Amino acid sequence: MKFSKFADKFANQSGIGMLMDDLGNALQPGQQVYMLGGGNPTPIPAVRQFFHKNMQDLLQDGDAFDRAIGNYDPPQGNPRFIKALSTLLKNQFGWDISEKNIALTHGSQQAFFILFNMLAGPYPDGNRKKILFPLAPEYIGYCDVGLEPDLFESALPSIEIQDELFFKYHINFDTLNVGDNIGAICVSRPTNPTGNVLTDEEVKKLAQIAKEKQIPLIIDNAYGKPFPDIIYTDVNPHWDSNTIVCMSLSKLGLPGTRTGIVIGPEDVIDRITRMNTVLTLSPGGVGTAIAANIIEDGQVLEISEQFIKPFYEQKKDFAIECAKQYFTGFDFAIHQPEGSFFLWVWFKDLPVSSHEFYQRLKKRGVIVVSGSYFFFGLNQPHPHQDQCLRINHAQDREVVEKAFQIIAEEARHLCS
Repeated sequence: MKFSKFADKFANQSGIGMLMDDLGNALQPGQQVYMLGGGNPTPIPAVRQFFHKNMQDLLQDGDAFDRAIGNYDPPQGNPRFIKALSTLLKNQFGWDISEKNIALTHGSQQAFFILFNMLAGPYPDGNRKKILFPLAPEYIGYCDVGLEPDLFESALPSIEIQDELFFKYHINFDTLNVGDNIGAICVSRPTNPTGNVLTDEEVKKLAQIAKEKQIPLIIDNAYGKPFPDIIYTDVNPHWDSNTIVCMSLSKLGLPGTRTGIVIGPEDVIDRITRMNTVLTLSPGGVGTAIAANIIEDGQVLEISEQFIKPFYEQKKDFAIECAKQYFTGFDFAIHQPEGSFFLWVWFKDLPVSSHEFYQRLKKRGVIVVSGSYFFFGLNQPHPHQDQCLRINHAQDREVVEKAFQIIAEEARHLCS
């Protein structure tokens, strides 16, 4: 059978495809696997109670349940949810938005597929634009969503060595080049994979650059404020009329509902709505039906602050202790984990690439993600892409500790 170029683009294995394959295979019964690879959130009992109650209330209200599963929502998304969210963001953070500034998608991955191909690639005037990532490494899921080749450009970071254990990437504004070929600037905050959280000043500086260039700033807020608020530093959520903020319900604990949220200028939201109509008819309505109550009454902020953030912060602290205990005998460093639920570990002296290290660990039942997949759009190679692993620390303590032991054993064996 012959296929189009569109089909051929997705025929090859991608980083995000390998990650999801690992995730699915790891969940098969009867396998001894230490799953520290994907971004699946951990069930938090206190948070699950809210969703269980909301689902029970939905089931008891026959009309509401029938509407959630039996009717199409409008292409923009569930009106009740959108109104509640716009009210929350306006009242709590002073964002100058209305329902016209929000659209829903089938998860953030679809949102970025739409946004990147909307803002980059060939333009009607014959020019070609790219998406600029000002701080590599960046999220593995971005690199394969472009329909056009060579859609992305990334900038190398400066590296601050903080102490013997931690280092931190910074945007190098002195060398950051935002040329006329850039259609949008995009950052994740917290940054997936490193856990880096851009400061308010860094975000304001990027927003100012984007405004001067008359292009949007896209902020991937999957782990950020105001929810799920998996951020351990004191920062504020950012939005203005030239910014597109992408959120979801996944890290709240509802990844299976595939509910993405895009907050942006009205013309962007209008186009996303029209694309929803063509691509999917409408976004799914189950996630918004389950979460609408906690958005309306503002409980989502309390849930994030009181339950989700401390849960993952304890996981992060335990993972660091495991690294201190087991990662001895070889040279390593951890990116300062300011948010999300990953450790980005720099193995400085490994004689093999991070991809080969990942493959060796996989044979021993430990699933992590090779750092090589997070460095895309670079004009020159960067040594970190062959020296780093992303490790999800959100699993049970026994799983995390055993996985760290195996990682240490394998690294020590290679370095000996």
